[in-house]
Amino acid sequence: MVEQETVWLTRDAYDQLSAELDHLKTVGRPRVSAKIAAAREEGDLSENGGYHAAREEQGQMEGRIAQLEVMLRTAKVGEAPPNPDTVGVGTLVTVAYFGDEDDTEEFLLGSREMLGLDTDIDTHVFSPQSPLGSAVLGAAKGDTVGFTAPSGKTIEVTVLDVASFKG
Repeated sequence: MVEQETVWLTRDAYDQLSAELDHLKTVGRPRVSAKIAAAREEGDLSENGGYHAAREEQGQMEGRIAQLEVMLRTAKVGEAPPNPDTVGVGTLVTVAYFGDEDDTEEFLLGSREMLGLDTDIDTHVFSPQSPLGSAVLGAAKGDTVGFTAPSGKTIEVTVLDVASFKG
């Protein structure tokens, strides 16, 4: 059995994904089933474009349902950190890389799903389990923390800013 990684979500993102799953199960499935049944009644399925299109739509929808079920089952809803200056899941973090303070990076600590379904925000996302994410988790503004990059190099960053993420 493959162990699933925790998916970090804001309450809003969790609620949106839950609503999407419910909609697909209660509205999407019956609608696609009706399309398939109507196309079957037309006769010869081998040359029935409507039937094949409906079956393709059904496959994509069932894939999305399975994806959402796993995501919601493994989800952990992030809570706002008690101290607004402390890095926690669901915060936007700005760091400066040691030795090159002009090299800054802003990212969301959590998961891509925290951005929500209707967002066009182009934000980098780091998991709390990633080397950088685990290093900054719990750090405060002004703290310098280090982590080991996948290359084996030790990298230090200074937390410049922490803000609550408003997806």
